[in-house]
Amino acid sequence: MSMIYYVEDDTSIRDAVVYALEATEFKAEGFEDGATLFTKLKSKIPDLILLDIMLPGEDGIHILKHLRSDQRTANIPVILITAKGSEFEKVIGLDSGADDYVAKPFGVMELISRIKAVLRRIPKKKDDEKIVIGNIAIDAYEYEVSVAGRKLELTLKEFDLLYCLMKNKGRVFSRNELLDLIWGYDSEGETRTVDVHIGTIRQKLGDFGTMIETVRGVGYKFTRNEG
Repeated sequence: MSMIYYVEDDTSIRDAVVYALEATEFKAEGFEDGATLFTKLKSKIPDLILLDIMLPGEDGIHILKHLRSDQRTANIPVILITAKGSEFEKVIGLDSGADDYVAKPFGVMELISRIKAVLRRIPKKKDDEKIVIGNIAIDAYEYEVSVAGRKLELTLKEFDLLYCLMKNKGRVFSRNELLDLIWGYDSEGETRTVDVHIGTIRQKLGDFGTMIETVRGVGYKFTRNEG
């Protein structure tokens, strides 16, 4: 049973969502601000965090950046709760590493559907889900990537993106396809998010970054070419 943490300063909203989550198929715990969340994270890591942007003290965007900068919490899926119609918050949140967003006011069933969708996008951890192409190895069970025996530190989105490309070696994915598969969106205006993540992965792969090939006018594919 997946554990969900919900950071929301409005007690009535927080309690209602936690109750609804526990009434379905999740365990859930609520927190009023980032400080109480990070205290809890020292002892237990959840499967997903619901994070309101408007919070007392440190806001949700800064909390998200803090989560992504810490190795222990970098890979936790995060769904941001934004103000209705706030395109700016949505873009900043996605660029900061959010996996999805839900605008207030929201329906509980919609929220639960979004949670399930994000959790489904995480690669299934199976013993045989280790892929090795050339000097790059990716293990969905251990959630590890190594290059020539050296382990790399990837964020959750970087891992999922590389895993998708390696598992489908040779197949060309458009930016919109990758945006939909990894982030759950299909919007041409946000495809730069894919480009930024590809660039970061290539940088971390070093000399082997050329194995992710740009197909001009289309998107990306993974090849065997090294260096």
